Amino acid sequence: MRLALFDLDHTLLPIDSADTWSYFVVKKGGLDELVYGTRIREFARTYRAGTFDIEGYVAFQMELLALFPRASLDVWHGQFMNQHVRPHIRSEALALVESHRKRGDELALVTGTNAYVVTPIAREFGIEHVLAVQPETSGDRFTGGYVGTHTYQDGKVRKVSEWLAARGRSWEDTTTICYGDSINDLPLLEHATEPVVTNGDARLLAIAKERGWPTLELFVRATTQTAA
Repeated sequence: MRLALFDLDHTLLPIDSADTWSYFVVKKGGLDELVYGTRIREFARTYRAGTFDIEGYVAFQMELLALFPRASLDVWHGQFMNQHVRPHIRSEALALVESHRKRGDELALVTGTNAYVVTPIAREFGIEHVLAVQPETSGDRFTGGYVGTHTYQDGKVRKVSEWLAARGRSWEDTTTICYGDSINDLPLLEHATEPVVTNGDARLLAIAKERGWPTLELFVRATTQTAA
């Protein structure tokens, strides 16, 4: 079995879908843009610095979903896709995914952004499997909690391990090709048979150089989108 694992933000997309979605919901929901914007920017800063509060950020993502009815979120998500995601889907990223599909590889998106936000994005790329933070639901609303493990840093490794085990597979009997951009993707890249640093940050590029890992530049990163 060959499995191609793709990070999303700054790997397949030049934007951060989680932060862009957060700004979008804050504006659409009439929340305090100064208060929430400050929180979003602080999480982004600590993520880049390597001091990221994983549980705090997952709780923040879940909080935003729980504040609004699912029907409203679904309408907003359609607008979000049209305004902020589809314009940033690049032919180079589509071609990369397609090259693995033609090879007969299984395709999985492995991202810290929650599954509600990214599942429609995965469909745009034709990626069947989504390994992401799974929001908990009750009736027609999100509860503010999540199910299973998070998918940041070592959490990505755990998520892929669980996914493989559910199919009677393991890392040892699967050839894994992994694409990631951030130092936070290092644990997953280290587990992969073929790690590929894609649009890498400075620290990850330095490690790739030391270890002789291949690197790939698909595009120049875009800034996070904040408009409604």
